[in-house]
Amino acid sequence: MAENRRKTAITPTREDDYAEWYQQVVRQGDLAETSPVRGCMVIRPWGYALWENIRDRLDAMFKETGHRNAYFPLFIPKSYLEKEAEHVEGFAKECAVVTHHRLEASPEGGLQPAGELEEPLVVRPTSETIIGATYARWVQSYRDLPILINQWANVVRWELRTRLFLRTAEFLWQEGHTVHETEAEAWEETVRMLNVYQTFAESFMAMPVIAGEKTAGERFPGAVRTLCIESMMQDRKALQAGTSHFLGQNFARSSGITYQSREGREEFAWTTSWGVSTRLIGGLIMTHADDDGMVMPPRLAPAHAVLLPIIRRDSDRERIMAYVHKVAAALRQERFDGAPVRVEIDDREVNAGEKGWEWVRRGVPLRVEIGPRDMEKDAVFVARRDRGPKEKTSLPWKQFVQNVGSELEDIQSSLFERALDRRERHTREVDTFSQLESFFTPVDGARPGIHGGFARAHWCGREECEKRINDELSVTIRSVPLEEEGFTEPGKCICCGNESRTRVVMAKSY
Repeated sequence: MAENRRKTAITPTREDDYAEWYQQVVRQGDLAETSPVRGCMVIRPWGYALWENIRDRLDAMFKETGHRNAYFPLFIPKSYLEKEAEHVEGFAKECAVVTHHRLEASPEGGLQPAGELEEPLVVRPTSETIIGATYARWVQSYRDLPILINQWANVVRWELRTRLFLRTAEFLWQEGHTVHETEAEAWEETVRMLNVYQTFAESFMAMPVIAGEKTAGERFPGAVRTLCIESMMQDRKALQAGTSHFLGQNFARSSGITYQSREGREEFAWTTSWGVSTRLIGGLIMTHADDDGMVMPPRLAPAHAVLLPIIRRDSDRERIMAYVHKVAAALRQERFDGAPVRVEIDDREVNAGEKGWEWVRRGVPLRVEIGPRDMEKDAVFVARRDRGPKEKTSLPWKQFVQNVGSELEDIQSSLFERALDRRERHTREVDTFSQLESFFTPVDGARPGIHGGFARAHWCGREECEKRINDELSVTIRSVPLEEEGFTEPGKCICCGNESRTRVVMAKSY
C-alpha cells in the first residue's frame, strides 16, 4: 500500500530498495560522495567529523591499554609480501603495484611512465610485513618486549565492486601491531583488543555485536587465529565490524623477529595485529539510519544539538539571534559523556522547513527550533532524531538545558536497545539443513532483499560442510564461540550429522 505511506526524506525507502537507500543516506546526509578515481570516495566534512570522533575515542582506549602511535611506510617492497606465502596469496588480487617513479612526455603526446623501479612497490593493503621488518631491527632481547604500537593510516585494496564506506579501493583505518615474549601474552593481547572493539561498538556506536572466532576458511591470511565482532544490519545481513589476529610466530619467522630469551637462547617472538576502519560508518548507517536519513548516536555525533532560528521578518533577526546565542552558550556549559555539549547554530537564510529536513537527514540527535513565539514563552521547540520527525515538544529553555545530558543519554540507550531487539527478533536456532535453507529463502510478500537474519546452528568443523553452506545458500559462518569461554552445546552438524561441540552463527554478510 505504497500510496498510504508517510512521505520520507530518503527515496527509495529501505523497503523498496535497501542498497539504493543506503547510498542516498550517505549522500543526502553529507557523509561522503564518489570521487573521480573509480572505487574511491571523498569524505565530506560532516562524515569526516564523525570519523574523527570514532578515531579519537578508540585512540584513547588504545592508550589506556598501553599502546602508542607510530607511522610506517605506505609503500611495501613486493619481496616483503612474498616472505609469508599464505599472506601474499590472500592479498595478491587486491594489490595496487607501483612499477615506475616518474612520468615523461611521450613522442605521441601526453605522458608515459618512465624510470622503472628495481623492485615493484605494493601500496599498503595491510602492514604486517613492513612493520615486521622494522620490529626485527628493534627487538634484540626479551627486555625489548612487549612492543605495543598502533598506526592510523590509509590502505588500498583494489576492490572491483565498491560501496561507500563498506568497501572502497582506498579507506582509512587503524592497525595495531604488537610483539610479545610468550604465546600466552600474545593471545591475551588478541582477546584484550577484541574486548576493546566490543566495548566501543556497544557503548559508543550503540551497535550490539557478537564476539567470537573465525573459521579457518574465514581467517586472516597468515594468522593462527582470527577473532571478530559481528553485528546485524537492518537488512538482517552480518557486518564484520572489527578483527583481532593472533599471528603466532608465523610473521616473526618470515620477518626474522627474534630475541634473546631469559635463558640466553635465541627465540622467535609472538605477534598480533588488529584493526577497524571507516567501514564502521557504514555499520552505523545500516544499524540506525531510517527512511528520513542518518541517525547519529550522541556519543559519536559531530554535534549533539543544532539550533534553528525561525526568522520570518528582518526586524526580528537581532533579538532572535541574541536569544539563540544565549541558549547555545548555556548548552555548551553542560556536559555529556565527560565533555561539553557540542552545539551548531544554523542561521543560514534558507527556508525553515528545508533547513530542518537537512539536519534530519544528517542525523543530529537534537533539533531545537527557536522563533518569536518560543521567545515569548521563554521556551524552545525540541525534536529528538530517534523519534518521528514531527514529534516536537515545547520546553522552557532552562529546563531543556538542564536536562540535555540525560536526554542525550536516553537517545544513546534507546538506539542500542532498538538494535538489540532487532537482532533478537531475527535470530533463530536451526537444527537441519532444510531449516537453514528455509530461513534464508525469502517468502512471498517479503520485502526485497530483507529476510533471514542470524542462524544459530551446529557445525562439525569440517571445511566440506562449511563450503556446502556457502555454495548452496551464499551463507557463511560468521562467528564461532571461543573455546576459552567454556561455552559448549553439543549437537549434530546440520550438513553431515557428525558430532558438533557448539552452535555457531551463520548469516549472509557484507
